[in-house]
Amino acid sequence: MTEPVLERFALGEGDAAREIAVLRREGDGPTIVWLGGFLSEMTATKATALDDWAASAGRAMLRFDYSGHGASSGRFEDGTIGQWLEDALAAIERYAGEAPVLVGSSMGGWMALLAARAMATPPAGIVLIAPAPDFTEDLMWARFSEEARRAILDEGVYRKPSQYSAEPTPITRALIEEGRRHLLLGAPIRTRAPVHILQGMDDPDVPWEHAMRLVERLAEDDVVVTLIKDGDHRLSRDEDLARIIEAVDGIAPRR
Repeated sequence: MTEPVLERFALGEGDAAREIAVLRREGDGPTIVWLGGFLSEMTATKATALDDWAASAGRAMLRFDYSGHGASSGRFEDGTIGQWLEDALAAIERYAGEAPVLVGSSMGGWMALLAARAMATPPAGIVLIAPAPDFTEDLMWARFSEEARRAILDEGVYRKPSQYSAEPTPITRALIEEGRRHLLLGAPIRTRAPVHILQGMDDPDVPWEHAMRLVERLAEDDVVVTLIKDGDHRLSRDEDLARIIEAVDGIAPRR
């Protein structure tokens, strides 16, 4: 199995300048674009499993790290939804070709929906895994204690304990406030593409009801929902990975 090509490109100017790392695999289209989650990396389990399948199937695939994530430059604490969306759109424009398949996990689901809206040509299809649109507002700010909110407003950051890491996750005031510019669930969402959502019903981070709110907003699109009764947020078990690959393989015809 050949290895994907590691490349980097520069984005932004001055204090906003950063270098975005991508892993690009040649193959038939439409290109599969992996949009990772909050604090996730392009070499994580689901992204790697999907790339292994792409290699065996002869499919083109693109992975990248948002600024402040993985192999890309910058500090995570300096990132915002808008900046990470800019990273995603730049990577898609440079490497994915016309009408790719967008595959978004958790925060990457929000990114995929925002990217689809911004793209001149609609994506060929969208696969969303435990999608978390509006998570900064609905799944963070709305659930935070008064103490956590005061830390964000007064100190500029709340260091949230994480079940996935020994280090707490910095949640900045900029992340929360800038995220409000990109909220989607308050109005109809039109992606102009078929959508397949995979959601665990035992997900402690993104409740399955959140995915159902999204489905209600996707009234004009063709939407398929797969609810996995014992699935958690990661959906990284062998059976989960098989479902994800099946969804990606079936969402848009190979060219």
